[in-house]
Amino acid sequence: MSAATNGHVLDVRGLNAAYGESKVLFDIGIAVRDREVVGCVGRNGAGKSTLLKSIAGFLRPTAGTVESDGVDLVGRTAFAIAGMGIKYVPQDKKVFSDLTVRENLELGSYASGDYDWDPVLVFFPKLKVLLDRKAGYLSGGERQMLMIGRAILGKPKLLLVDEPTEGLAPSIVSHLKDVFRELSKSAALVIVEQNLPMICAIADKIYALNEGRLVAELTEREQIRPEVCEPYL
Repeated sequence: MSAATNGHVLDVRGLNAAYGESKVLFDIGIAVRDREVVGCVGRNGAGKSTLLKSIAGFLRPTAGTVESDGVDLVGRTAFAIAGMGIKYVPQDKKVFSDLTVRENLELGSYASGDYDWDPVLVFFPKLKVLLDRKAGYLSGGERQMLMIGRAILGKPKLLLVDEPTEGLAPSIVSHLKDVFRELSKSAALVIVEQNLPMICAIADKIYALNEGRLVAELTEREQIRPEVCEPYL
């Protein structure tokens, strides 16, 4: 059965990835359904970020397939994959520091063809106040809001979000949890996250990685609990 008919917006099979001679991922297989929230957990260096980069087109896998709605993504540019509705929010919280929040959003609009910022400002009302502030002066939480805001322009079908709550205040973490829940009404999400209470509260499924290999897949509600995931960190 193809991804186009099985309800999956993402099918990864037999994925291997490397940086030069250093192998990082070994035969990874994951599947993500439409409007499903999938958590990815594991220790630092487990290969979680590499997995997202391989899906998003920033790193070409050495073997395996990555499909969305039956279309092979391997070999396509990151820009082309984003244009297919698969948006990547990296861990580094990098924005265009010399540009204002407004100009950052305008770049996102130009790339996606979506100039309706109302959904962004509903999710992140603080950005409305900060529209004319240079992004380099934003706090970490504000930068994260801006990055997610840019990513949801174009109404993506899949969001790949890497460590969104790292280093953020509890109030912002709580807000992002609510945002992800709301976003999952219209898009699937794959979230790499170390904050187990947060990700377990919203995830429909959890994948655990260790040393580049998939070591667990948790799909039952009673399994998706911080104490079950803790041994994988």
